[in-house]
Amino acid sequence: QVQLVESGGGSVQAGGSLRLSCAASGSTYSRYCMSWFRQTPGKEREGVAAIDIDGTTTYADSVKGRFTISKDNAKNTLYLQMNSLKPEDTGMYYCAAVDTAGVSGALDPRNHLDTWGQGTLVTVSS
Repeated sequence: QVQLVESGGGSVQAGGSLRLSCAASGSTYSRYCMSWFRQTPGKEREGVAAIDIDGTTTYADSVKGRFTISKDNAKNTLYLQMNSLKPEDTGMYYCAAVDTAGVSGALDPRNHLDTWGQGTLVTVSS
C-alpha cells in the first residue's frame, strides 16, 4: 500500500508559479505510474499529468507547455511544477499511484490505487 502526502499549494496571481510535492511511503512507490489530479467544487476530478516508472510523461491538453511532472525516486517524491498559472487551474490537487500499463489511462481517476490523500489547495486569482 502506498501512502501519499501532498504539499506546496498556495495562493498566487495569474501568471505565477507553484511547485507541488507528493511524498510517498511504502515500498511499492517505484512500481507504479504516478499521476496528479485536481478537483474544483461542482466538477469531476480530472487528471492533470502522469509519469511512468521509465520517465514517460503525459499531460492534459489544458496544462501542456505550462506544467511539468517529475519524480525523485531516491526521495520517493513526486513533483508538479506549475508555471503560467491561470484562474481555471484553481482547485484541490491530489497525487495518486495508478493501476495502468504505462501512461495510457493514467489521467483517468478511476484507475487510482488505494485511498486519496488530503490534497493541497491551489488558488489562482486574476
